Amino acid sequence: MTVGHITGLGGIFFKSEDPKALAAWYRDVLGLHVEDWGGALLRYDAPGHPPQLVWSPFAQNTDYMAPSTREFMLNFAVDDLDAFLAKLKQKGVAVLKRDEDPNGKFAWILDPDGTKIELWEPKTP
Repeated sequence: MTVGHITGLGGIFFKSEDPKALAAWYRDVLGLHVEDWGGALLRYDAPGHPPQLVWSPFAQNTDYMAPSTREFMLNFAVDDLDAFLAKLKQKGVAVLKRDEDPNGKFAWILDPDGTKIELWEPKTP
């Protein structure tokens, strides 16, 4: 095997008007384990995690991330979309849309900064 190549995504870093409040929302609403330093460690080898991570640029004029005006969207894999959405409903989170295709089940929400989040329950083989 040759060396000097990308092995995976190492992190997602972005700006927020209130990073502490946003981290608390991701902790309290989405259930991420936020570390003392303010971020979360999401493991590739977590049970049920998809075997790959998607990297995909979109055209500048795409409306896929609407209604967000951010230049990026987050996608989180979930083990049971219906159960996860039931938890979000209890916390007052509005679901923008739901869909299903050959890749699995999807739902979209917005975080407090207006970032669109795609929730994905991968299709099981």
